[in-house]
Amino acid sequence: MLQALGLGADVEAVYRGMLADPSGGVAELGDRLGLTEEQVRAGLDRLVDLDLLRPSRDSPGALRAVRPELGLELLLRRQEEELVRRQQELARSKAAAAQVVSEFAELRPNTEVDGAERLVGMDAIQSRLEELAHGLVGECLAILPGGALSEASLEASRPLDRRALARGIEMRSVYQDSARNDPATLAYARWLTEQGAQVRTSPLLPPRLLVFDRTVAVVPIDPANSRLGALCTRAPGIVASLITLFEQTWNAAVPLGADRPRPSDTEPTAAELELLRLLASGMTDEAAAKRLGVSLRTVRRQMAALMERLHATSRFEAGLKAAQQGWL
Repeated sequence: MLQALGLGADVEAVYRGMLADPSGGVAELGDRLGLTEEQVRAGLDRLVDLDLLRPSRDSPGALRAVRPELGLELLLRRQEEELVRRQQELARSKAAAAQVVSEFAELRPNTEVDGAERLVGMDAIQSRLEELAHGLVGECLAILPGGALSEASLEASRPLDRRALARGIEMRSVYQDSARNDPATLAYARWLTEQGAQVRTSPLLPPRLLVFDRTVAVVPIDPANSRLGALCTRAPGIVASLITLFEQTWNAAVPLGADRPRPSDTEPTAAELELLRLLASGMTDEAAAKRLGVSLRTVRRQMAALMERLHATSRFEAGLKAAQQGWL
C-alpha cells in the first residue's frame, strides 16, 4: 500500500510491525513478520533514513515508530520537494537544449564544424542515423514526442532497431502517453519490448532526442517540424546536458506495460494536470494538443470533463478552483 511513497514491501512490513509492537529485538521482529534478520535490519535502516523511526526516550538504544499521520506527511513533503528540484533541473536542461539548437542553427547543411553537423532533408537524417546505429557499441537513448508516429518513420526505424537489439545494444525509449492510443505506434513499442528494449511513456515530453553511446546526440533544428532537419553533435558538454534531460524524463515516465496510478474520482489524471498547466500558461487549445500529442477534440473533451468535475461554468473559474485545490 505504501510502495507509491517509496517504501518496499519489506520496509512497509517492518514499519507496521514497529507500530504494532516496538518491543523485542531484530530476531523477534523477523519471526513475527516472517522476514530474515538481514531484511529486518535493512528495513530499519531505511525507515531511519526516512525519519519514520526515531530514537526512543524510554528505552535508550531502541527505536520508536513515528505515527503515520506525522511520518507519512513528512515523507510526502520530502517527495514534493524532490519533485520541485527535479522540475527545476528539467527546466534548466530544456533551456540548455534550446540554446544548443540556437547556436548551431546557422551551420552549413550536411557539413561538420567543431563536432556539430547540420543535417538538412530526411535523406541526410536517415543516412546519418543509419551510420550511427551501425556504429553503436553499448546504448541508445530516445525521446519520441508527438504521440502517433508515421508509418514511414516506423518502417525506417525497424531494421535499425532490430539489428541493434540483436547485437545486445541497450535501448531505452520514451514515447508520449498519447502513443498508447495509436495502434501502429503501440504495436511497434510493444515489439521493441519483446526484442529486449525498455519503453516508457509520459504525458508531456521535451523535443525529439537521440543519443548514441553517450557520445553523439541528434536533435531537430525545429522541434515543431522535424522534417526541416537535425543537428548532430559530439560536443561533450552538450551531450552531457542532453543525457541529463533524457534521464530526468525517463525517471518521470511510466513503463509501457504498467498503467498509470489511477487518481480518485475527484483528482485529475497526469494528462489532465499537464493540460491544465499548459492552458494556465496561456497556450491555446491547438498548441496544447500538439504538445500533448493528441487531437484538438481530445483537449476540448478533457477540459469539459475537468470543468464539470470542478463545478465550474467557465475556464477562468476552473483555473481558480484548480489552483485552490492545489492542482496548479
